[in-house]
Amino acid sequence: MDKLIILKLGEGNFEQGFTVTLQIGNENVRPTVEITGELPPNPEILRDYHRWQSIYRNLRLPSRPIGLPKELNQVPSLEYCQQVSEEFKVSFNTWLASDSFRSIREKLLEKLMLADNIRMLLQTKDLRLQKFPWHLWDLLERYPQAEIAMSAPAYEQVNLNRIATTYDKVKILAILGNSQGIDTKADQALLNLLPNTDITFLVEPQCLDLTDQLWDQNWQILFFAGHSSTQETNQTGRIYINQTESLTISQLKYALKKAVERGLQLAIFNSCDGLGLAWEFADLHIPQIIVMREPVPDRVAQQFLKYFLEAFARGGSLYLAVREARERLQGLENQFPCATWLPVIFQNPAEMVLNWGKLFRNTPNLPASLSQTTPVRGTTNRLGFSLILLTSMVVTGILIGIRYLGVLQPLELNAFDQLVRLRPPEKPDSRLLVVTVTEEDVQAQKPEKPQGSLSDKSLGQLLEKLEAYQPQVIGLDIYRDYPVAKDYPALAERMRKSDRFVGVCQLSDPQAGKPGVKPPPELSSQNLGFSDIVATDSDNVVRRQLLALTPSPSSPCTAPYALNVELALRYLHTKGIRLQFTSDGAWKLGKLTFKPIEAHTGGYQGVDAFGHQILLNYRSSPSPEAIAPSMTLQQVLRGKLNANAVKDKIVIIGTTAETFGDYWLTPYITPQGKLQAIPGVFLQAQMVSQLLSAALDGQPLLWTWPLWCEVIWIWGWSFLGGLFTAYLHRFIYLSLAGGIAIISLYVSCFIFLIVYSCWVPLIPTMLALVGNGLIAITYLNRKFKN
Repeated sequence: MDKLIILKLGEGNFEQGFTVTLQIGNENVRPTVEITGELPPNPEILRDYHRWQSIYRNLRLPSRPIGLPKELNQVPSLEYCQQVSEEFKVSFNTWLASDSFRSIREKLLEKLMLADNIRMLLQTKDLRLQKFPWHLWDLLERYPQAEIAMSAPAYEQVNLNRIATTYDKVKILAILGNSQGIDTKADQALLNLLPNTDITFLVEPQCLDLTDQLWDQNWQILFFAGHSSTQETNQTGRIYINQTESLTISQLKYALKKAVERGLQLAIFNSCDGLGLAWEFADLHIPQIIVMREPVPDRVAQQFLKYFLEAFARGGSLYLAVREARERLQGLENQFPCATWLPVIFQNPAEMVLNWGKLFRNTPNLPASLSQTTPVRGTTNRLGFSLILLTSMVVTGILIGIRYLGVLQPLELNAFDQLVRLRPPEKPDSRLLVVTVTEEDVQAQKPEKPQGSLSDKSLGQLLEKLEAYQPQVIGLDIYRDYPVAKDYPALAERMRKSDRFVGVCQLSDPQAGKPGVKPPPELSSQNLGFSDIVATDSDNVVRRQLLALTPSPSSPCTAPYALNVELALRYLHTKGIRLQFTSDGAWKLGKLTFKPIEAHTGGYQGVDAFGHQILLNYRSSPSPEAIAPSMTLQQVLRGKLNANAVKDKIVIIGTTAETFGDYWLTPYITPQGKLQAIPGVFLQAQMVSQLLSAALDGQPLLWTWPLWCEVIWIWGWSFLGGLFTAYLHRFIYLSLAGGIAIISLYVSCFIFLIVYSCWVPLIPTMLALVGNGLIAITYLNRKFKN
């Protein structure tokens, strides 16, 4: 609230009039205006109210009172009650427009703006004045953000005897009392809809159970639904907790006093005739109470609770939530006259106005003098800019260290895979043709008794058909460590003399106990490439491409370059692009420079970066097997191949038969949610396509920032997490800002990947953002406790 108005009605009565003192000021500061006035004698206004009250109480409405006497023999009509209420409203506003009260009215009009948030407290010890529906004052109705509450003339602030803490959930004790003739289960259902609450329901409890709950736990809200009444003779309120027991507030005095001292902020009595309850509660100095000033119909009580909880839980102040809920009850007044008259707030002036966010943070009440000088944005002062800076640097340093040890590598690789899968699709690479030897092709060759997946006869026929259409280069991704049979001299001659044909062998790895695979005897060393794949990640997913390696002296395979490199270099040579080397030994193809990865590159930490490796940038397609056009062996041999599919293309031959086990995991997933494995021939096609796209199309290779850039990036987001906690005090705002920040971080990393092919740290940055925010929250909690 921006404005706090205190209207004190002092000594007097309706026969002699009342003295009035008006104070105007801003919330949390001393009043800046104080003037006096008078309300003139008006006994008729009291009689008008009693007339309306008598008619209202004799309506046949399904209410929540017990034992309320009916004073009239004839039941009045709803229309008559509405008419009398309008007459009272006119006489009430006429009284407040009296000349002796005009100075009060004019000062309010002078100092208040229509856009102001206004909280007005009416202080009086005359209980008859508190019964009046002061919200009907036409001056208050001018201000859409104003609400009035009742207050006792004597009050004090309660000294809390508990340690302040931050609750994750709002603690509510809900008493569902005697439900004879009414539906308290509806109240229970509405309370259960409240977010972030810890609610304990006591259904028609015994007195001992109720007092034990009040003594044993710290409650923030006390709720009662059921029957209640006010004894007019001594202004005593009574609640009916079960079918046989009823209690006054004084009978719960010690338990309620302890609950207030331990943090009870609000009491809601969604029951009839609750002014007596409020009068008694005032002696306990509870911050806020909401009661119904007259008998309340069951439907009205339920709707008010629904509207109030919705508005209050949105984060608004209690005052404006009550006003919104009260005004929305107007839709029921054709069935329940004067429903908007019923809800009323009782306020302890020594306490701050309550909102839903304060129930989460639950900071201790400050003395009035301190609250008037302490700014609302004190959280930032408590935390401090320098402390945010320090904690963000510490968090960043810890995460960089953990990352360097490889702890985060599995998470980072998984996050990288997710980003790769989200990239927009690309067209297949038309510079390639993949010829596959399927399981059906293998079965069809059985009469030829091949040693592997491809017989000499089928290979000879295949090469003959392909070379007739003049491809740029043909790569055979199938091991042939045996000579061509004597029955096929033409195939052997073709393999020895062809300048288009490249075969494969496998390097030996003494440490892993792999002897390697010899090359085809007919091929010269210039027409060979190794087929070794880098799949040393913990999940065996292929994310790296091995370009070159110095073979071991004992290796049967002596090819220095991978098959995919040999195929790409031969194709690029026809385009005038040759492999060159920079002064520091880096590869260069045209304008493209290949920077090999190191042991610590991006999400990779401490990997074996042997040879010349780069990150594998898969061509984004619905499936990694859709990298290029493909045909099966039988389709080619049956003449279904056309010249356009082969001429000037790179043709890669390989097996897809599962019996040969040449399958490799990729970052992509199957419809069943598992990592997708593809045949080695398609993996070779992916690698060839990456080299061609980089050299010819300007598609950058995947790259990562240097370490200092990654440190600055992670630190910046960590600092942002601390700022959020310092400046956003309400949990809902902090959660919303944190969610937006995480989404923004994710989108930023995705944009860097698809636009610049840059692998930006996601997981350590996200941990830094959240981690520094949690450290700041922990610090604030301990600060509050001290």
